[in-house]
Amino acid sequence: MTVAPREQLSRSSGRGRGALAAVTIGSGVAILDGSVVTIALPTIGRELDASLAQLQWVVNGYMLSLTGLILVGGSLGDRLGRRRVYLVGVGWFALASLLCAAAQSPDQLIGARVLQGVGAALLTPGGLALIQGSFREEDRAGAIGTWAGLSGIAAAAGPFVGGWLLDHGGWRGIFAVNVPICVLVVWLCHHYMPESRDEEATGPFDVVGAALGAAGLGALTYALTASGDASGVVLAVTGAAAVALMAGFLVRQARTPSPLVPLGLFRSRVFSAANGMTFLVYGALAAVLFFLVIQLQVVSGFSPMVSGLAALPITMALLLLSSRLADLSSRIGPRIPMTVGPIVCAGGVLLLVPVGEGTSFWTGVIPGMTVFALGVATLVAPLTATVLAAVADRYAGVASGVNNAVARAGSLLAVAALPPLVGLSGADYTDPTALTHGYRTAQLACAVLLFAGGVVSWVGLRGTGGRDVAVHGEGSSAADG
Repeated sequence: MTVAPREQLSRSSGRGRGALAAVTIGSGVAILDGSVVTIALPTIGRELDASLAQLQWVVNGYMLSLTGLILVGGSLGDRLGRRRVYLVGVGWFALASLLCAAAQSPDQLIGARVLQGVGAALLTPGGLALIQGSFREEDRAGAIGTWAGLSGIAAAAGPFVGGWLLDHGGWRGIFAVNVPICVLVVWLCHHYMPESRDEEATGPFDVVGAALGAAGLGALTYALTASGDASGVVLAVTGAAAVALMAGFLVRQARTPSPLVPLGLFRSRVFSAANGMTFLVYGALAAVLFFLVIQLQVVSGFSPMVSGLAALPITMALLLLSSRLADLSSRIGPRIPMTVGPIVCAGGVLLLVPVGEGTSFWTGVIPGMTVFALGVATLVAPLTATVLAAVADRYAGVASGVNNAVARAGSLLAVAALPPLVGLSGADYTDPTALTHGYRTAQLACAVLLFAGGVVSWVGLRGTGGRDVAVHGEGSSAADG
């Protein structure tokens, strides 16, 4: 049985708009901070006298704690109250941002970034769960579309925002600016956002499962992010530990009466297919942008800021189309947009394969990125809505946490694994000839992954045409069991 919150919000009402602003701004600042720091790394390295490995962990430390704890954040929200946990995450994120801004050494900054990732893990799954638990059923797809569009914009806008803040406030401003934004989010939540939770949750919180899941995801994240500089023995041990811990986590979830992640969720073909598509597509999306930005700078000779402009079509497509495409998906079902979107992305990637020396930015990069962006906008909002709609509302936080963890694992694996698989290592990133060969092979591989994501959607989402199936999903009963 699904228990509705006391108040169901309309997207067109004042309270609905305020609540949606609270979750989109809060989620956006966490997503933005995951990407905005990258452009500041050279400046941070000079001012804090940081090594290359330390700069890598300024980025990886955040991802490590975020990925390791995101399932815990989703489950805590379902049990203790989604608004409550979301607010704790926002406050934690603000305090950690202050510590980042005040860091006087690389190790202090890395430690503060790890703490920042903990806050992000508490608030990230809560944003989507609050939408699912607080908005009227007929308004959820459009609200999720708005959330997805603005969140995508936050990720794509990272290089521009980072560049502006570097010019006007130094690298510390990148972190300090989070504080007033978080204060605004807290105010909006208190005034507009109703509380929601899983009213049927019984039994104690699964502390053992939480520890196994966090340790397993953390070990997997470490093995992936450290693959470029750790020894083979360390990676083998960490990888084996990740496998053992995740196996222990699954056994625990199957046996405990109050699991952190009810494995019955995966009896939903729609939920499983959507997460399989997420793994393939988000891995490809991360790798496409990773290789493209490097290729544009090293081989095509563009500045970092101009290279960052390549993401502008994604920003515009998400801003203009996400909400509309989410509404369309709620009417026709998610199968077509979640099949067409990845395949259109694959077509855009194929247009980007020839990028190299002498490529024109406007005729050689922007057309491919525009096609790619249209595909991204087509798939993002329906994917998010489908993951949440495939399970009972009481599991909204867990479902969001699982999907976020899957997306991050796919991104980390693709970015860590593709460079050596396409023959790039060491100083090859500075060799235009070697980089171009690796870049083109990697983009072809990403196109294959994207096409495979479309196939998974077409096969796994069969029978999800029409509003009723798209909204309620076939997995609700399975999840409840």
